[in-house]
Parts: sequence; structure tokens; C-alpha cells
Amino acid sequence: MSGVEAKLAELGLTLPEVVPPLAAYQPAVQSGVCVYTSGQLPMVEGKLPVTGKVGAEVTAEEAKELARICALNALAAVKSVAGDLDRVARVVKVVGFVASAADFTGQPGVVNGASELLGQVLGDKGVHARSAVGVAVLPLDAPVEVEIQVELTGA
Repeated sequence: MSGVEAKLAELGLTLPEVVPPLAAYQPAVQSGVCVYTSGQLPMVEGKLPVTGKVGAEVTAEEAKELARICALNALAAVKSVAGDLDRVARVVKVVGFVASAADFTGQPGVVNGASELLGQVLGDKGVHARSAVGVAVLPLDAPVEVEIQVELTGA
């Protein structure tokens, strides 16, 4: 077990299987020392635990937890191409999309779920630049979608 996966276990988390693509794309690709993930939905065992718009059918607190699941799925996608999460030198960028009710403006707080998980798991390597964007709808009516970009060590 890698050090990162040991930290996940310490937090009571398990790295899930990579979520299969919903269309014509790869969950993650490596270019040079960087890995770019596709947008990760909060899939748990092949299903969305909740659907709908944040600020309407989904609370901000529920959405924050879903963003955390997205980040965990993104780490699984990174591992699928990097081979070992201990190769992550740093998370460079996180982009979070929040399917939002018309009057919902708490997107940054929702995406904190992903950012906080990355910090808990990777420490200083998890500190990143970020965008949190409100959108009208996401695939499968998911409330949240997160993509990450990481830099790998050479080893």
C-alpha cells in the first residue's frame, strides 16, 4: 500500500475503482509529467447517490460531500495512469462544476469538499489553484463534477 493510500485508510477512505467513461474519452491521460483527469462525477459503486440542482433538490452540505467523492474518484483516475499515488508531486489545478439553482451562489463552498479532501490526503502537495463554476446541468443530472491536474515526480 502506498503512503497516500495508507493516509486514505487512516481517514477511513478506500480508493474506488476508476469510474468507466460515459462517452468517448479516457478517465485520465498523462502528458509529460502531468496527469489530467476528465470530469469526475460523484459515482459510488456505479451510481449517483443524489441527483438535482444544488440549492434546490440538493443542499450545499450534501453537495460538498459529493465533491469529496468526486476528488476521490479523480485520485483513482490519476492512479490508473501514474501507477502509484506516491508519484504525485503536487495537485496543480482543480476545476469544480456545480449544477446550481438560479439563486445559488455557494459554489466555492461546495468545491471545498474536493479541495479539503486533497489537502487531507496529500498535505502540502494537495494545495492547488482552483475554479468553482455554477452550471445549469451536468451529465446524468449530477449535482457536482470535479476535474484535477497533477504533476508527477520522475520516478
